[in-house]
Amino acid sequence: MTAILYPVATSPERALDASLGAAVRESEARRLAGEPVAFVTGQVGPDFESREAALDAYPGWVDDERPVTRVQILPEHRFCQLVEAIPGRRPPPTISPVNRDGRRWPTPPHPPRTIWRLMVTYWRPASAAPGPVAEPVHPQARKARRSKAAEAAPETLNAMAHQPLRAIKPQQPLDIGLFEVRLPENPNLVMPDE
Repeated sequence: MTAILYPVATSPERALDASLGAAVRESEARRLAGEPVAFVTGQVGPDFESREAALDAYPGWVDDERPVTRVQILPEHRFCQLVEAIPGRRPPPTISPVNRDGRRWPTPPHPPRTIWRLMVTYWRPASAAPGPVAEPVHPQARKARRSKAAEAAPETLNAMAHQPLRAIKPQQPLDIGLFEVRLPENPNLVMPDE
């Protein structure tokens, strides 16, 4: 089986037209980039209403099974794929059987509108990674509650409730399990207890 040669690039768009090279393994990609790399997948270009429109926009990047424009991509160049997605909402819930009026399944709902996107998998250098996440402006709710500060305004409380939770202190390493014991002759070694 042939391994896929993933491009080394700073963005998915650059992976299609101006990559630094191609690599199968992380060590090869790190050598090409001259720095640590991350294996990522990103979207390129606009959303398309049909698969045919996406295939017409990106000829030669993905397999095209249509008789007129048949294209077969080499196995080592299969780092692009077309993905169908439902824009802006979750997929419909699964349907359970009803067994009513001689029918096992209910009438299915109208299928949702879908879009097609070109996704590119590539090696991204560490220097091209998105910037760090901004620190929250407000303290965490539990920390503010413990500090017994003055009553906060409703807008402040709402902002505290919608920011991500962060640990107050770093998590400590896990202790030994319930059925494990440290050996008296070597306390660094943990053995299962019978």
